[in-house]
Amino acid sequence: MTAEQLVQELKDTVLELHFARRHAEALAAENAALRAKLAPEEEHGHSHPHDEDADHTHDS
Repeated sequence: MTAEQLVQELKDTVLELHFARRHAEALAAENAALRAKLAPEEEHGHSHPHDEDADHTHDS
């Protein structure tokens, strides 16, 4: 490989790393939002939403 090719390879790798980090940050934010959304439901001992036509009770 020539020096120019090595420099271009390094630039490509740095760019890929940049986009991978941005993607990881977006996934972490999405994960945090989902955890925050689920947290209040888990405090009540279950993780499914309540529906009017649900055929279960919490009287057991």
